[in-house]
Amino acid sequence: MRRREFITLLGGAAAWPLAARAQQPAIPVVGVLGSASAAAYSERLTLIRQALAEGGFKEGLNVAFEYRWGDGQLDRLPALAADLVSRRVNLIIATGGIQAPRAAMSASSTIPIVFSTDSDPVKDGLVASLNRPGDNATGVATITTSLTAKRLNFFRELVPNAKVLAVLVNPASAQASEQKRDAEETARALGFDFRVLYARNEAEFAPAIAALAEMRDIGLLVSADPLFNARREIIITLANRNVIPTMYPRREFVAAGGLMSYAANLGDLYRLMGVYIGRILKGEDPSGLPVAQPRKFELIINLGTARDLGLDVPDKLLALADEVIE
Repeated sequence: MRRREFITLLGGAAAWPLAARAQQPAIPVVGVLGSASAAAYSERLTLIRQALAEGGFKEGLNVAFEYRWGDGQLDRLPALAADLVSRRVNLIIATGGIQAPRAAMSASSTIPIVFSTDSDPVKDGLVASLNRPGDNATGVATITTSLTAKRLNFFRELVPNAKVLAVLVNPASAQASEQKRDAEETARALGFDFRVLYARNEAEFAPAIAALAEMRDIGLLVSADPLFNARREIIITLANRNVIPTMYPRREFVAAGGLMSYAANLGDLYRLMGVYIGRILKGEDPSGLPVAQPRKFELIINLGTARDLGLDVPDKLLALADEVIE
């Protein structure tokens, strides 16, 4: 073989790996659109990633994530969703109330969307039906907003002498009116006088809750809202400092020092989101994946906080509790 021919052949062989790499398809990118903060959703994302890895997709290896957080400022979500679409993500996870799924679905009618929502996705117009969602979206419905009556019945067991119940709502939330109505109906049926506290941003938490501190025999219900979830430590601190027994919408509040919560066990639902994401990335149509709902609900009580608030937790309630935090 002539020297020139050998050099040409060697150069071609050396170029093969580079050409092969250039032809490799880019790894899929999953956009994450969250109404609250990264910290608020860290546990959920861990479960999603674990299930996704079991399906063959590991972050940093063969799937990438782009994160966009509303941090409780719901008016930012449409722009954040549009940004994800402009980056040509392969799929969008939309989590946190109804606002994130709506923003994602408004931004794209073709990119697959896997959502989590607190309310009824059929009633809210996200999907055509639970079994056959249709269009480009599916996900899970935690039905957090519909548990008000059950929460207040448990709360009455814990604070039987309370005369006034206040509910904290975000007037900017799409579910504010419904949650306020449900709370008022149940509160009055249980013999509470009823009050409404409004907070649309962090600055309004302290004056709203401080107004209750001057009242006696008071209880507080925090409604399900991305803003409240994103700033839960502040709300918990204010409620405990002002010695106000408070019922919360999620376990995370109680784990952070809140008194009590009643909500769905979300572990299985968020793992299912990871499974759905993997199946869609492999080519399945989201319209054929049914929207899942929770099968298990949990009563969580923080016994240490109850003692600090001067409350004796009835044995009956302790027996009903799925978890007691010391």
